[in-house]
Amino acid sequence: MNKEQLQRYVAGNTGNESNICQIYAIKDGETILDACWHGFKTADAMNVNSVTKGIVALLAGIALDKGSIRSPDQKVMDFFPDYSVKRGEKTIYEVTIRHLLTMTAPYKGKSEPWKKVCTSDDWTLTVLDYLGGRKGITGEFRYATLGIQILAGIIERATGEKCIDFANRNLFVPLGLPARVPHGDSSKEDQFDFFMNKNPRKYEWYVDPKGSATAGWGLCMSAKDMAVTGAMVQNGGQYNGKRIVSEAYINDMLTPHLKLDERFGFMNYGYLWYKPFDDRPVYAAIGDSGNIIYVNQEANISVGITGTFKPRVYDRVKFIEEKVLPAVSVAAGGRK
Repeated sequence: MNKEQLQRYVAGNTGNESNICQIYAIKDGETILDACWHGFKTADAMNVNSVTKGIVALLAGIALDKGSIRSPDQKVMDFFPDYSVKRGEKTIYEVTIRHLLTMTAPYKGKSEPWKKVCTSDDWTLTVLDYLGGRKGITGEFRYATLGIQILAGIIERATGEKCIDFANRNLFVPLGLPARVPHGDSSKEDQFDFFMNKNPRKYEWYVDPKGSATAGWGLCMSAKDMAVTGAMVQNGGQYNGKRIVSEAYINDMLTPHLKLDERFGFMNYGYLWYKPFDDRPVYAAIGDSGNIIYVNQEANISVGITGTFKPRVYDRVKFIEEKVLPAVSVAAGGRK
Protein backbone atom coordinates (compact mmCIF):
# COMPACT_ATOMS: atom_id res chain seq x y z
CA MET A 1 0.00 0.00 0.00
CA ASN A 2 1.37 3.40 -1.03
CA LYS A 3 0.20 6.90 -0.03
CA GLU A 4 -2.39 7.11 -2.81
CA GLN A 5 -3.77 3.68 -1.90
CA LEU A 6 -3.93 4.70 1.77
CA GLN A 7 -5.85 7.84 0.80
CA ARG A 8 -8.38 5.76 -1.15
CA TYR A 9 -8.56 3.08 1.54
CA VAL A 10 -9.59 5.54 4.26
CA ALA A 11 -11.89 7.50 1.92
CA GLY A 12 -13.76 4.33 0.98
CA ASN A 13 -13.77 2.72 4.41
CA THR A 14 -17.16 2.07 5.99
CA GLY A 15 -15.83 0.38 9.11
CA ASN A 16 -13.27 1.06 11.78
CA GLU A 17 -11.30 3.70 9.84
CA SER A 18 -14.27 5.58 8.39
CA ASN A 19 -14.02 8.41 10.94
CA ILE A 20 -10.36 9.32 10.32
CA CYS A 21 -9.91 13.04 9.59
CA GLN A 22 -6.13 13.45 9.43
CA ILE A 23 -2.94 11.40 9.44
CA TYR A 24 0.41 13.14 9.80
CA ALA A 25 3.78 11.40 10.10
CA ILE A 26 7.30 12.66 10.83
CA LYS A 27 10.46 10.61 10.33
CA ASP A 28 13.97 11.81 11.15
CA GLY A 29 12.63 15.35 11.51
CA GLU A 30 10.95 15.41 8.09
CA THR A 31 7.25 15.25 7.24
CA ILE A 32 6.61 12.08 5.26
CA LEU A 33 2.80 11.99 5.30
CA ASP A 34 0.14 14.70 5.47
CA ALA A 35 -3.28 13.35 4.52
CA CYS A 36 -6.80 14.61 5.27
CA TRP A 37 -10.39 13.41 4.80
CA HIS A 38 -13.97 14.59 5.44
CA GLY A 39 -13.20 18.18 4.48
CA PHE A 40 -10.48 18.59 7.11
CA LYS A 41 -7.28 20.50 6.36
CA THR A 42 -3.86 20.08 7.96
CA ALA A 43 -4.39 23.09 10.22
CA ASP A 44 -7.78 21.96 11.57
CA ALA A 45 -8.09 20.61 15.10
CA MET A 46 -10.27 17.99 16.78
CA ASN A 47 -11.07 17.01 20.36
CA VAL A 48 -8.52 14.23 20.81
CA ASN A 49 -10.22 12.82 23.91
CA SER A 50 -7.85 10.87 26.17
CA VAL A 51 -4.75 11.83 24.21
CA THR A 52 -5.18 14.86 26.46
CA LYS A 53 -3.93 12.69 29.33
CA GLY A 54 -0.63 12.08 27.54
CA ILE A 55 -0.15 15.82 27.10
CA VAL A 56 -0.89 16.43 30.80
CA ALA A 57 1.75 13.80 31.65
CA LEU A 58 4.27 15.89 29.69
CA LEU A 59 3.17 19.04 31.53
CA ALA A 60 3.69 17.28 34.86
CA GLY A 61 7.20 16.41 33.69
CA ILE A 62 7.93 20.02 32.79
CA ALA A 63 6.69 21.14 36.21
CA LEU A 64 9.01 18.54 37.77
CA ASP A 65 11.93 19.73 35.64
CA LYS A 66 11.33 23.29 36.80
CA GLY A 67 11.20 22.24 40.45
CA SER A 68 7.59 23.37 40.87
CA ILE A 69 6.83 19.77 41.79
CA ARG A 70 9.54 18.14 43.90
CA SER A 71 8.99 14.49 42.98
CA PRO A 72 6.42 12.10 41.52
CA ASP A 73 6.18 10.74 45.05
CA GLN A 74 5.05 14.08 46.49
CA LYS A 75 1.68 13.76 48.22
CA VAL A 76 -1.37 15.12 46.43
CA MET A 77 -2.63 16.86 49.55
CA ASP A 78 0.55 18.97 49.71
CA PHE A 79 -1.04 21.08 46.98
CA PHE A 80 -4.49 21.46 48.55
CA PRO A 81 -3.95 22.72 52.11
CA ASP A 82 -7.25 24.60 51.95
CA TYR A 83 -9.29 21.51 51.02
CA SER A 84 -11.56 20.13 53.75
CA VAL A 85 -11.11 16.35 53.88
CA LYS A 86 -14.25 14.36 54.59
CA ARG A 87 -14.57 13.06 58.13
CA GLY A 88 -13.02 9.62 58.54
CA GLU A 89 -11.11 9.77 55.23
CA LYS A 90 -7.46 8.78 55.73
CA THR A 91 -6.33 7.22 52.45
CA ILE A 92 -6.35 10.55 50.62
CA TYR A 93 -3.31 11.68 52.63
CA GLU A 94 -1.21 8.84 51.17
CA VAL A 95 -2.02 9.37 47.50
CA THR A 96 0.91 10.68 45.43
CA ILE A 97 1.36 12.23 42.01
CA ARG A 98 2.80 8.91 40.84
CA HIS A 99 -0.50 7.21 41.72
CA LEU A 100 -2.30 9.68 39.46
CA LEU A 101 0.20 9.25 36.63
CA THR A 102 -0.04 5.45 36.72
CA MET A 103 -3.81 5.29 37.31
CA THR A 104 -3.30 3.48 40.60
CA ALA A 105 -4.96 6.17 42.72
CA PRO A 106 -7.94 4.87 44.74
CA TYR A 107 -11.42 6.33 44.40
CA LYS A 108 -14.70 5.90 46.24
CA GLY A 109 -17.58 4.35 44.34
CA LYS A 110 -17.73 1.98 41.39
CA SER A 111 -18.13 4.53 38.62
CA GLU A 112 -16.92 8.02 37.85
CA PRO A 113 -19.20 10.86 39.05
CA TRP A 114 -19.51 12.59 35.67
CA LYS A 115 -22.73 14.46 36.34
CA LYS A 116 -21.67 15.80 39.74
CA VAL A 117 -18.22 16.88 38.54
CA CYS A 118 -19.20 18.33 35.18
CA THR A 119 -22.02 20.42 36.64
CA SER A 120 -19.90 21.81 39.48
CA ASP A 121 -18.11 25.16 39.64
CA ASP A 122 -14.71 23.66 40.42
CA TRP A 123 -14.10 20.28 38.82
CA THR A 124 -10.76 19.68 40.56
CA LEU A 125 -12.09 20.10 44.09
CA THR A 126 -15.21 18.06 43.27
CA VAL A 127 -13.07 15.14 42.04
CA LEU A 128 -11.03 15.36 45.25
CA ASP A 129 -14.20 14.40 47.14
CA TYR A 130 -13.94 10.96 45.51
CA LEU A 131 -10.22 10.38 46.06
CA GLY A 132 -9.31 7.81 48.72
CA GLY A 133 -11.64 5.28 50.30
CA ARG A 134 -11.67 2.49 52.88
CA LYS A 135 -9.69 -0.01 50.81
CA GLY A 136 -6.56 2.13 51.01
CA ILE A 137 -3.90 2.15 48.31
CA THR A 138 -3.84 -1.28 46.66
CA GLY A 139 -1.73 -0.52 43.58
CA GLU A 140 -4.63 -1.68 41.42
CA PHE A 141 -5.02 -0.03 38.00
CA ARG A 142 -8.23 1.96 37.86
CA TYR A 143 -8.78 3.95 34.69
CA ALA A 144 -10.21 7.27 35.86
CA THR A 145 -10.59 10.08 33.36
CA LEU A 146 -11.93 12.46 35.99
CA GLY A 147 -9.15 11.60 38.42
CA ILE A 148 -6.56 13.19 36.13
CA GLN A 149 -8.32 16.50 36.77
CA ILE A 150 -6.53 16.50 40.13
CA LEU A 151 -3.20 16.47 38.26
CA ALA A 152 -4.19 19.61 36.34
CA GLY A 153 -5.05 21.24 39.66
CA ILE A 154 -1.66 20.27 41.04
CA ILE A 155 0.13 21.76 38.03
CA GLU A 156 -1.83 24.99 38.45
CA ARG A 157 -1.16 25.29 42.16
CA ALA A 158 2.49 24.28 41.81
CA THR A 159 3.27 26.71 38.99
CA GLY A 160 0.93 29.56 39.92
CA GLU A 161 -0.65 29.74 36.46
CA LYS A 162 -3.52 28.15 34.62
CA CYS A 163 -2.68 24.80 33.04
CA ILE A 164 -3.53 26.08 29.57
CA ASP A 165 -1.14 29.03 29.96
CA PHE A 166 1.59 26.76 31.33
CA ALA A 167 1.10 24.43 28.34
CA ASN A 168 1.23 27.26 25.82
CA ARG A 169 4.39 28.75 27.29
CA ASN A 170 6.30 25.54 27.90
CA LEU A 171 5.04 23.02 25.35
CA PHE A 172 2.95 24.18 22.42
CA VAL A 173 4.71 27.43 21.51
CA PRO A 174 8.25 25.99 21.99
CA LEU A 175 7.21 23.16 19.65
CA GLY A 176 6.16 25.73 17.07
CA LEU A 177 2.47 24.83 17.51
CA PRO A 178 -0.47 27.22 17.92
CA ALA A 179 -1.33 28.36 21.43
CA ARG A 180 -4.59 26.96 22.77
CA VAL A 181 -7.47 29.16 23.88
CA PRO A 182 -10.03 28.25 26.55
CA HIS A 183 -13.35 26.79 25.42
CA GLY A 184 -15.50 28.78 27.79
CA ASP A 185 -18.97 27.20 27.76
CA SER A 186 -19.40 24.20 30.07
CA SER A 187 -23.13 23.53 29.84
CA LYS A 188 -24.46 19.99 29.44
CA GLU A 189 -25.51 20.74 25.86
CA ASP A 190 -22.13 22.21 24.98
CA GLN A 191 -20.25 19.25 26.46
CA PHE A 192 -22.35 16.88 24.35
CA ASP A 193 -21.66 18.94 21.22
CA PHE A 194 -17.95 19.04 22.02
CA PHE A 195 -17.80 15.24 21.88
CA MET A 196 -20.24 14.60 19.03
CA ASN A 197 -19.73 17.45 16.56
CA LYS A 198 -17.90 16.21 13.47
CA ASN A 199 -16.73 19.62 12.25
CA PRO A 200 -13.20 20.98 12.68
CA ARG A 201 -12.57 22.80 15.94
CA LYS A 202 -10.39 25.75 16.90
CA TYR A 203 -7.11 25.32 18.77
CA GLU A 204 -8.93 25.23 22.07
CA TRP A 205 -9.04 23.35 25.35
CA TYR A 206 -12.19 22.69 27.33
CA VAL A 207 -12.19 24.42 30.73
CA ASP A 208 -14.37 24.30 33.82
CA PRO A 209 -16.14 27.41 35.18
CA LYS A 210 -12.93 28.34 37.05
CA GLY A 211 -10.97 28.33 33.79
CA SER A 212 -9.07 25.14 34.63
CA ALA A 213 -8.38 22.89 31.64
CA THR A 214 -9.95 19.43 31.56
CA ALA A 215 -7.10 17.00 32.08
CA GLY A 216 -8.61 13.71 30.94
CA TRP A 217 -10.19 14.94 27.69
CA GLY A 218 -11.05 18.13 25.86
CA LEU A 219 -7.76 19.26 24.29
CA CYS A 220 -8.11 20.05 20.59
CA MET A 221 -5.14 19.17 18.40
CA SER A 222 -4.42 18.48 14.75
CA ALA A 223 -2.70 15.30 13.62
CA LYS A 224 0.33 17.49 12.90
CA ASP A 225 0.28 18.77 16.49
CA MET A 226 0.31 15.19 17.73
CA ALA A 227 3.03 14.02 15.35
CA VAL A 228 5.26 16.96 16.35
CA THR A 229 4.68 16.18 20.03
CA GLY A 230 5.45 12.54 19.33
CA ALA A 231 8.67 13.48 17.52
CA MET A 232 9.76 15.38 20.63
CA VAL A 233 9.02 12.33 22.80
CA GLN A 234 10.78 10.06 20.31
CA ASN A 235 13.83 12.30 20.52
CA GLY A 236 14.05 12.10 24.30
CA GLY A 237 12.38 15.43 25.04
CA GLN A 238 14.12 17.58 22.39
CA TYR A 239 12.70 19.11 19.23
CA ASN A 240 14.64 21.07 16.62
CA GLY A 241 17.55 21.33 19.02
CA LYS A 242 15.41 22.72 21.86
CA ARG A 243 15.02 20.91 25.16
CA ILE A 244 11.29 20.75 26.00
CA VAL A 245 11.20 17.99 28.63
CA SER A 246 14.13 16.35 30.38
CA GLU A 247 15.31 13.04 28.96
CA ALA A 248 15.16 11.54 32.46
CA TYR A 249 11.47 12.30 32.75
CA ILE A 250 10.67 11.06 29.22
CA ASN A 251 12.39 7.77 30.04
CA ASP A 252 10.47 7.48 33.30
CA MET A 253 7.19 8.37 31.59
CA LEU A 254 7.65 5.67 28.95
CA THR A 255 8.96 2.98 31.32
CA PRO A 256 6.33 0.27 31.92
CA HIS A 257 5.05 0.66 35.47
CA LEU A 258 2.10 -1.71 35.07
CA LYS A 259 0.96 -4.61 32.90
CA LEU A 260 -2.66 -4.08 31.90
CA ASP A 261 -5.36 -6.71 31.44
CA GLU A 262 -7.31 -7.94 28.42
CA ARG A 263 -9.59 -4.88 28.39
CA PHE A 264 -6.52 -2.80 27.49
CA GLY A 265 -4.98 -5.35 25.14
CA PHE A 266 -2.39 -6.49 27.71
CA MET A 267 -0.42 -3.34 26.97
CA ASN A 268 2.12 -1.89 29.38
CA TYR A 269 1.43 1.43 31.08
CA GLY A 270 3.84 4.22 31.96
CA TYR A 271 2.77 7.70 33.00
CA LEU A 272 -0.52 8.04 31.08
CA TRP A 273 1.28 6.62 28.01
CA TYR A 274 0.99 3.06 26.71
CA LYS A 275 3.69 0.65 25.56
CA PRO A 276 1.79 -1.78 23.28
CA PHE A 277 4.56 -4.39 22.91
CA ASP A 278 6.78 -5.98 25.53
CA ASP A 279 9.78 -6.32 23.20
CA ARG A 280 9.65 -3.20 21.00
CA PRO A 281 10.15 0.52 21.79
CA VAL A 282 6.74 1.63 20.56
CA TYR A 283 4.70 4.04 22.69
CA ALA A 284 1.36 5.78 22.37
CA ALA A 285 -0.98 8.31 23.91
CA ILE A 286 -4.39 6.89 23.06
CA GLY A 287 -7.87 8.42 23.01
CA ASP A 288 -11.37 7.32 22.09
CA SER A 289 -12.46 7.42 18.45
CA GLY A 290 -8.96 6.34 17.41
CA ASN A 291 -7.16 9.58 18.24
CA ILE A 292 -3.52 8.72 18.84
CA ILE A 293 0.08 9.82 19.13
CA TYR A 294 2.19 6.87 17.96
CA VAL A 295 5.95 6.86 18.61
CA ASN A 296 8.25 4.19 17.16
CA GLN A 297 11.84 4.64 18.36
CA GLU A 298 13.21 1.84 16.12
CA ALA A 299 11.89 3.51 12.98
CA ASN A 300 12.46 7.09 14.26
CA ILE A 301 8.88 7.90 13.31
CA SER A 302 5.93 9.55 14.99
CA VAL A 303 2.35 9.50 13.73
CA GLY A 304 -0.68 11.53 14.72
CA ILE A 305 -4.24 10.55 13.81
CA THR A 306 -7.44 12.47 14.52
CA GLY A 307 -10.94 11.08 14.25
CA THR A 308 -14.50 12.27 14.80
CA PHE A 309 -16.66 10.57 17.41
CA LYS A 310 -17.17 6.87 16.70
CA PRO A 311 -18.02 4.29 19.37
CA ARG A 312 -15.74 1.36 20.10
CA VAL A 313 -12.73 2.73 18.23
CA TYR A 314 -9.87 2.78 20.67
CA ASP A 315 -6.50 1.45 19.57
CA ARG A 316 -5.09 2.34 16.13
CA VAL A 317 -1.60 0.94 16.67
CA LYS A 318 -2.35 -2.07 14.45
CA PHE A 319 -3.75 0.15 11.68
CA ILE A 320 -0.65 2.35 11.79
CA GLU A 321 1.72 -0.58 11.58
CA GLU A 322 -0.20 -2.50 8.91
CA LYS A 323 -1.39 0.40 6.72
CA VAL A 324 0.32 3.70 7.48
CA LEU A 325 3.95 2.65 7.87
CA PRO A 326 3.98 0.56 4.66
CA ALA A 327 2.44 3.51 2.82
CA VAL A 328 5.48 5.59 3.67
CA SER A 329 7.88 2.68 3.07
CA VAL A 330 8.68 2.13 6.74
CA ALA A 331 8.48 -1.29 8.34
CA ALA A 332 7.12 -1.53 11.89
CA GLY A 333 10.50 -2.80 13.12
CA GLY A 334 12.32 0.20 11.72
CA ARG A 335 13.55 -1.08 8.35
CA LYS A 336 13.07 0.94 5.15
